[in-house]
Amino acid sequence: MEANVKKEHVDIDYTFERIPESGRKGFWSMFVIMLGFTFFSASMWTGVSLAQLDATGFLLAVLLGGAILGVYTGFLGYVGAKTGLNFDLLCHRVFGSKGSCLPSLMIALTQIGWTGVGFAMFAFPLADVFGWSGTGMLWLMNIIIGIAITTSAYFGVKGLEIVSWVSVPLIALLGGYAMIKALVDGGGFAAVFAKSTGGLTVVQGIGLVIGSFVSGGTATPNFTRFSKLKPAVWTTVIAFFIGNSLMFFFGGVAGAFTGKDDIFYVMAAMGLMLPAILVLGANIWTTNDNGLYTGALGLSNISAALGHPIRKRPMVIIAGIIAIVTAFWLYNNFVSWLNILNCTLPPIGALIVADFFTHKEYYMSDKVKIGSVHWNAIIAEICGSLTGMLFGGYLVKGFSWGVPSIFAMAVALIVYFAAGGGKPKEA
Repeated sequence: MEANVKKEHVDIDYTFERIPESGRKGFWSMFVIMLGFTFFSASMWTGVSLAQLDATGFLLAVLLGGAILGVYTGFLGYVGAKTGLNFDLLCHRVFGSKGSCLPSLMIALTQIGWTGVGFAMFAFPLADVFGWSGTGMLWLMNIIIGIAITTSAYFGVKGLEIVSWVSVPLIALLGGYAMIKALVDGGGFAAVFAKSTGGLTVVQGIGLVIGSFVSGGTATPNFTRFSKLKPAVWTTVIAFFIGNSLMFFFGGVAGAFTGKDDIFYVMAAMGLMLPAILVLGANIWTTNDNGLYTGALGLSNISAALGHPIRKRPMVIIAGIIAIVTAFWLYNNFVSWLNILNCTLPPIGALIVADFFTHKEYYMSDKVKIGSVHWNAIIAEICGSLTGMLFGGYLVKGFSWGVPSIFAMAVALIVYFAAGGGKPKEA
């Protein structure tokens, strides 16, 4: 009799499965998770870079770039919630069961890489503030920070939610206070940005806004699959358009006022040392635990393709160890490579969305036949990535133009459908 009893599902992360309706969350749970994800220190630093624009240019870059990012992630959020599939399982249907290793590897590298950078980004300012010299103290802080963030990622979406409930209000209040203080002390929005150096165009600013979080945004289905359909779309659009834009305003206004180029030292220069520490720590935690979560799912998918499936939780530990061990090397050497990898991810998201709306029934069933490698998608991704790298200035020295991620997505879609991506798939 016991043999006929269905075994209870114990993987709360649904590493290799579709999430059932019974596992879905409502608006507020998803809202705080997505806001925590987009409250990212790198976006605040991008805001500091945007301070090279005047007030009108800054507003245009943030609003237009944020709108494009919101549309991109909103579609991905919809696909994740509608299907209940994570990013890697969606890639199975686009790239094939083994072909999905390519996007899984790319997103794992970027997310684990940025996580390692994040650990170091917090350790260095802390050491500077408290006068802790020597590599031993730096490594101790790096390990402590890494263990804390890895732990919250280990416990899945519930761990991400708990951290976000604490960190999101903290970041909003302290970051908002720094921005308002800069505006009051600086004589208003236009006066603060009157110091603009003019070293950036609006189009370049839009590219910076989109590029700042398009890699993380590509992983949106990993989180919205836990959501009911309507909350998934609304929370994603609000988080990426409004939440992420707030980070640009926090960093841009305060940066324009102080003239400094690092958000931690921007706030410190305003006499906000303790808030600077809290904002930096909360920002890094709420984004990098999501990054480790995504990186671990990618590694799990690769392990399954290699014939030895390992679920998400053990992979979070592995990803966390990699990020801790490589943190300082990544911080000093890998940021430029991470930016190149950022050019390769938007085509993947575009291909997922386009393929879903072309073959909806193929995504809603677990009994479809999935090929090993879908070469049309692989070739489209390579062409799109090369396009993004070209227009991003990574292939031809001295040449960069427009918004690379948009060009990358457009080329990937053209190549994909030209190679037969719109044809019916075998059920």
